[in-house]
Amino acid sequence: MAKFSSHDILAGDNRGAIIAMGNFDGFHLGHQAVAGAAKKWAMEEGRPFYIATFDPHPVRYFMPHAEPFRLTSLNQREKIFSQFGADAMLVFDFNETLANMSAADFVTKLLAEQLGVAGVVTGQDFTFGKGRSGNAQNLSDYGAPVNLRSRALSPITNGDEVISSSRIRAALKNGDIATAQNLLTRPFAIEGEVQHGDKNGRKFGYPTANIDMGSYLRPKFGIYAVRGKLPDGGIFDGVANLGIRPSFTPPKLLLEPYFFDFQGDLYHQMIEVELLHFIREEAKFDDMDALITQMDQDSMVAKNWLVANLPII
Repeated sequence: MAKFSSHDILAGDNRGAIIAMGNFDGFHLGHQAVAGAAKKWAMEEGRPFYIATFDPHPVRYFMPHAEPFRLTSLNQREKIFSQFGADAMLVFDFNETLANMSAADFVTKLLAEQLGVAGVVTGQDFTFGKGRSGNAQNLSDYGAPVNLRSRALSPITNGDEVISSSRIRAALKNGDIATAQNLLTRPFAIEGEVQHGDKNGRKFGYPTANIDMGSYLRPKFGIYAVRGKLPDGGIFDGVANLGIRPSFTPPKLLLEPYFFDFQGDLYHQMIEVELLHFIREEAKFDDMDALITQMDQDSMVAKNWLVANLPII
């Protein structure tokens, strides 16, 4: 899969694409419906199929101090889009220029002229342009004179509720991993570089891989059954603490997975950790023996859940 930027001037066979456009944070069932419609349209006309996303998220640009909310990193979205069958990922750099671009210029100058887009599929509620002045109807109106067609999909529902990134975030904050996974169609996963810590876990027989949460949403703090994916393709089940580690000072927000059958050094490697099952909330232990006993119990609960609910790897 190729990767293009909103700064590129596309030429030749890279022009004429049908694109699915949105923030696509999480790329949940609703996003997949939009991308699926674009993919089908592209196949019908023999055109390239691109998935476009915005980075940074517009909310982060306009509210830089907002609490972290990301469900996927840009790197994760690139892998997900490739697996979905996109010919290219198109990243709109949401900077001052894009934030101040009129809705008309976004369609006629950026999409049609610079990127050579032939068709766009969005959700019905998609907005664009300075002050969010453009909507699905404007996209159609501005696009018609420059031969850029557009289609807008109605929201996708699950039960009586619309599938949305906000709904997934709420589920994760409540520790409802099953609902989040159902709407995402895959586990919520945190990708990050393993960093050096204070090595307390190693002292207790539980060497952990410490990962900074970065811009990811903060799910409910607690203990999780997890599955880790390593750069070399290795997959390891484990148990993780996600939170501020109240038994230690100073408090520090980390994801700390312990992989049951892993032997080795993960420092400075990029790993991905899937949160599969919420076991319990974080708790403070004044006595280290009590903490170790609880860690043993948590590991057993995680192992039992993983064996019962996941295929053996």
